[in-house]
Amino acid sequence: MKKKQVLVACGAGIATSTVVNNAIEEICRDNGIPCDLVQIKITEVGSYVDTADLLISTTIVQKEYPFPVINGRAFLTGIGLDDVKKQILAELKK
Repeated sequence: MKKKQVLVACGAGIATSTVVNNAIEEICRDNGIPCDLVQIKITEVGSYVDTADLLISTTIVQKEYPFPVINGRAFLTGIGLDDVKKQILAELKK
């Protein structure tokens, strides 16, 4: 399985993305999925369009990207978390 590059973005690239980053790390580890997590500010996503496989964001994504974008706010609120985890897993297993 090819190592996936997963972008984890929030407004500042610090607080909320750290929470999500740790959760994604756990999902990948528990499911044996090799991934390279990159924690960034939402404004930096454009620099990764050629390399990223998935974007998980805790903030609103204004642009279209050539990879799937998943709203990661459920990791902060707990609301709909199982669905978001399933969505992420489905994308990472492709």
